[in-house]
Amino acid sequence: MDVIEYVPTREQYTYTFGGAAPVMRVTPGSVLRIWSDDAFGGALRSVDDLSAEKVDLRFVNPQSGPFYVEGAEPGDTLALHLVALEPARDFGASAAIPFFGGMTSTDRTVSLQPALPDTTWIYELDRERGTVGFAARHSEHRLELPLEPMLGTVGVAPAGGEVRSSLVPDRFGGNTDTPEMRAGTTCFLGVNVEGAMFSIGDGHYRQGEGEACGTAVEGAMTTTLIVELVKGGAPGWPRLQDDDQLMVIGSSRPLEDSWRIANADLVGWVAELSGLHTMDSYQLLSQVARAPIANVVDANYSVVVKAATSLLPPVNPYDGLHADLRTRARSLGSV
Repeated sequence: MDVIEYVPTREQYTYTFGGAAPVMRVTPGSVLRIWSDDAFGGALRSVDDLSAEKVDLRFVNPQSGPFYVEGAEPGDTLALHLVALEPARDFGASAAIPFFGGMTSTDRTVSLQPALPDTTWIYELDRERGTVGFAARHSEHRLELPLEPMLGTVGVAPAGGEVRSSLVPDRFGGNTDTPEMRAGTTCFLGVNVEGAMFSIGDGHYRQGEGEACGTAVEGAMTTTLIVELVKGGAPGWPRLQDDDQLMVIGSSRPLEDSWRIANADLVGWVAELSGLHTMDSYQLLSQVARAPIANVVDANYSVVVKAATSLLPPVNPYDGLHADLRTRARSLGSV
């Protein structure tokens, strides 16, 4: 398969889902190799670079795209299989940004406490060892952490002509910040507009569940993915599949509604695939599902509800598309 390369110029960055002209038209079956900048647009490069001075929160999470998928119509299902995620810089940056994050006052959770101190951490990448280095700012502690690349943002244009910030997760995908969005995963998104208009970005070299301080180890990324299209069957919320699990991402506030959204969609998906009655699917998933928090910092919070396929009746989502995409990925020399 031919691989289509795309490296945006800074002028081509977009900061929304919806509202932007396509950068390229692609056909189903295409393989794309896409470069994306980090969430800060490369502004934080040393511990002396502070977000208050260098980062404008109106222009974070620059997206690469949108890509117009030929033949995609509202109600269809866009499948994006992540073949490989490769760090595109030798360092990643993380920051405690004033009045941003899960453990500080924010514009939504207001208190009289002052902001946490504006602080930047730089993680050096060791490609040979497959690690990123944590260096404490207030002591001499150093730790090597495993490199676990993921994408914070994968999404399509929203319905109804909406234009949403690249900080927002919702039905269209967007800034879900789940570590499950990694190589080997297929993401299924409902198409809302002609061409789907998908974008990706916000590469993370690793991230804990919840993204507590509001930033991961943010880094530029080169992502290889395969684009496919399923006519009809659009899911209401983003669905993920890897070799071992079915997953749904729910995004809302409060946090429990994010869980309810994802749980309800997974119950319905498993019932549809297996032939189980909805109540039996609900009961089964009550005993086998797991529900990691993706983020508690974005405009909406995101929760992933997932179930191991080994604990479910036989299921074959989208007629085995994920398995087919995995085979195609291997032909590219990636697993």
